[in-house]
Amino acid sequence: MDISADELAGIVDLFDALSRAELGRACAELAFKRGEDTDPAAYDDVIDAAVESYHLVGVDADEAEAEVLVVGPTAFPTLPDGAGDLPHIMDVPDRDLSRDRVVEAVERQFRADAAAAIDTGDEDRIADLLDVSYDLDAWGAVDLGAARDRLDSA
Repeated sequence: MDISADELAGIVDLFDALSRAELGRACAELAFKRGEDTDPAAYDDVIDAAVESYHLVGVDADEAEAEVLVVGPTAFPTLPDGAGDLPHIMDVPDRDLSRDRVVEAVERQFRADAAAAIDTGDEDRIADLLDVSYDLDAWGAVDLGAARDRLDSA
């Protein structure tokens, strides 16, 4: 089943936060309803791409769970057909993530990604991150002026 980054964000938005495994299972559930591949691992690459593009962002949940995904600054969450049934199908724990905690995690990840892109001279990634920086400024009220200047100079 083909699924876009915005559709993944729509699924995550239904639950507020999902682990990667839960998001893979949600995709597999939708695929099953369509008579398609139901292996949750089949969605690992598209989930990784959505995280790389900041449609989804990883945040440490708590001591019991290493990371959950939340809707990121570049996403326009869209529900794929049949996704409205997922909360009735899947048993997902409630997660209480403060907005400040999410924004701090995204800012930390952005700064690490920017440093890596500059260090490797990856011009495509630098250009992508420049675009993301503006979305992140608006989404999280984060001042990325210095990071943006470094990216722009690179």
